[in-house]
Amino acid sequence: MSRLQNVTVLGATGTIGVHTLDVIARHPERFRAHALTANSRVEPLFEQCKQFQPAYAVMLDADAAERLRLMLRDAGLSTEVLYGMQALEKVASLPEVDVVMAAIVGAAGLKPAMAAARSGKRVLLANKETLVMSGSLFMEAVREGAATLLPIDSEHNAIFQVLPSKQGKNLTQNGVKRILLTASGGPFRKASHAELVTATPAQALNHPNWVMGPKITIDSATLMNKGLEVIEARWLFNATPDQVDVVVHPQSVIHSMVEYIDGSVLAQLGSPDMRTPIAYALGYPDRLESGVATLDLFKVARLDFEAPDTTRFPCLVLSYEALRRGGTAPAILNAANEIAVQAFLLQKIGFMDIPRMIESVLADANIEDASSLQHVIAADGWARHAAQQWMKASGIELSGMESGIAC
Repeated sequence: MSRLQNVTVLGATGTIGVHTLDVIARHPERFRAHALTANSRVEPLFEQCKQFQPAYAVMLDADAAERLRLMLRDAGLSTEVLYGMQALEKVASLPEVDVVMAAIVGAAGLKPAMAAARSGKRVLLANKETLVMSGSLFMEAVREGAATLLPIDSEHNAIFQVLPSKQGKNLTQNGVKRILLTASGGPFRKASHAELVTATPAQALNHPNWVMGPKITIDSATLMNKGLEVIEARWLFNATPDQVDVVVHPQSVIHSMVEYIDGSVLAQLGSPDMRTPIAYALGYPDRLESGVATLDLFKVARLDFEAPDTTRFPCLVLSYEALRRGGTAPAILNAANEIAVQAFLLQKIGFMDIPRMIESVLADANIEDASSLQHVIAADGWARHAAQQWMKASGIELSGMESGIAC
């Protein structure tokens, strides 16, 4: 019987964090939630602490941490409460922690994910921005820390499952011709350009298949999520841009495919539920019961595929361009997108303004080598400022907008 493994869940109150704790709760003999973290959502984290009684709880916000500390004290719980970015890095690298679920959304998840890799943890990577912003640096940290890296995105998890268990240095050595990333197409797959121009946040958040947080749901609607996944795949599987293609598959039953040079195409199928890749990564190389409903192929009845429309969804093209430019370009792409998505959710800009803002920021950017974390963070900061300047030049009020990542 496997020994009990201590798990740190970074971003415990988000969708991935909640699903992770659901799987952990199904296997109390194998896993213990040792540390749980959140940004500022005190009440949900308090409820999780009551259920799982972790040794540590971390809030990014100091005031939120104090509120949580008082609530836990009044409830008679001994969980130690910490706050700030250094505390996130600490619980990601504690000696007693075996597994780190890196599920903090956005650039804020970069540093704690890097800390987990450097300290040799089993890193369950759900934060795609870590690889988008600093793929080379992160993969180097994984190698130097002798960490085990397992992707949680359903697409990359699917690819990982259907690649050979003994992998060469690149896809060609594995006999792989290309990776096929599937995309649902989001809520606007059939929308006209005119409908996209007037699309509201409520419409964009109405994803047809997946239950996700607001940021990733908007990214799915613009296809930026798929663009970021293309960049992720480059680093996870040592692929070239030309070896990663996107296929729109509206049923979200095939999570991704790998085409081999002999003509074989291997796919991983399943119900659209993030607990499948989470359970796979937690138990790897064993398979765990996840609570996911059985895939009923008779109910699905059909599987459709189509090429992505890059005219209506130019974020995918921008992502490939950033990947090919390399250096700090992907970090700049990501930062501009985060500002654009936030502005759209606040109804300050329109849906089609998202790619316009990103394209403008990339066009003005001075791309440098992403040779250090400092360079990456500096590029991120420049891009956020440039995106906000684009808004100001367009006469858009910036009140309510966040700026920068926690350092």
